[in-house]
Amino acid sequence: MSRGQTPTTTSYATLGLLAVQPWSTYELTNQIRRSLARFWPRAASKLYEEPRKLVALGYATAETQHQGRRRRTVYAITPEGRRALAAWLATTGAPPALESEQLLRVFLADQGTRQDLLDTLAATRAWARERAVVDAAIAREHLGGGPFPQRLAVNTLVGRYLSDMSEATERWADWASEIVRDWPDDLSELPVDTDALQMIADRDPAGR
Repeated sequence: MSRGQTPTTTSYATLGLLAVQPWSTYELTNQIRRSLARFWPRAASKLYEEPRKLVALGYATAETQHQGRRRRTVYAITPEGRRALAAWLATTGAPPALESEQLLRVFLADQGTRQDLLDTLAATRAWARERAVVDAAIAREHLGGGPFPQRLAVNTLVGRYLSDMSEATERWADWASEIVRDWPDDLSELPVDTDALQMIADRDPAGR
């Protein structure tokens, strides 16, 4: 391993794409935006840094190719890289970390106006519907074979999770909007939906 170089989760995410096939930086960019960016957006900000890091680690090779007057660098995984990827996959990953500015705005909504909150919920619903359209389009592509049919089984696992999340977010936004429409303009004293609180409490898997 190159001194000063430490593989990150994004490194392994990029390495996983190289395990499928060699890619140029441009091809990696498109593939990351099409797949990894949906659930590991940090990869998108490391598009040009990570392949070079993998080469420095000995996990990938870089080959310069010429297409007419254009030059491109194609990265491929090495045997050492495959061993490193396999070792990483044998460990357990960090738990999910939810990051949502829209949910933060809902959390702080009592400091704003009812209309502000309704607008945020509408934006959340619109996002969920947009994601559902993308999820459906990708699923239809896979039903027709897709670019990597040999990976269809694992892609379906991830796709179902993302689709369920989009559906759940839209369903929540619809419920929340219905509740907020009945709230007064003055958000200093709001009615509490005890039924919703009880439903959350009843979801305790420990059965307490």
